[in-house]
Amino acid sequence: MFDPGPTAEVSYAAAPDGRWTLRFVRDLHHPPERVWRMLTEPGPLSRWAPFTADRDLGTPGPATLTMIDGDTAQPLAAEVLRAEPPSLLEYTWGEDLLRWELEPAGDVTRLTLWHTLADRDFVSKVAAGWHQCVRVMELDLDGTPHPPVRGQDALNYGWADLEAAYRKTLEL
Repeated sequence: MFDPGPTAEVSYAAAPDGRWTLRFVRDLHHPPERVWRMLTEPGPLSRWAPFTADRDLGTPGPATLTMIDGDTAQPLAAEVLRAEPPSLLEYTWGEDLLRWELEPAGDVTRLTLWHTLADRDFVSKVAAGWHQCVRVMELDLDGTPHPPVRGQDALNYGWADLEAAYRKTLEL
């Protein structure tokens, strides 16, 4: 049984370039160094993210992030722009820009994802997708791993309800 947990703190705003930026915040009960490894190392990343990486994302430079949807794999060019362990990771993913910030806050790590995308109509959809992925990361960190929730399979794990909740919260 997959328990998606509570919704994350979210907001969005117009980006200077005419796109939209989702801000997605979750607190994880693990140190930033452990969360950093989940964000950057190909093995841990493949256990929770919607893609696999062809290399460690902890250093700047080109990479390939391959979207996984069942038996379909779609490689997308990526570029790690900034990697400041264990607090900041920023990279392109196709046309999107992702910025992960990790901040110690007492006994938790505050994870903030800034995801810049072209279409405002996709903001709540992206929030629901990242919600499921980050929840799977959290379960892995907690020692109770769950298989990745990716692509169409997300519909089997409450994606539609999450998307509706985020659409309401974001007033979209």
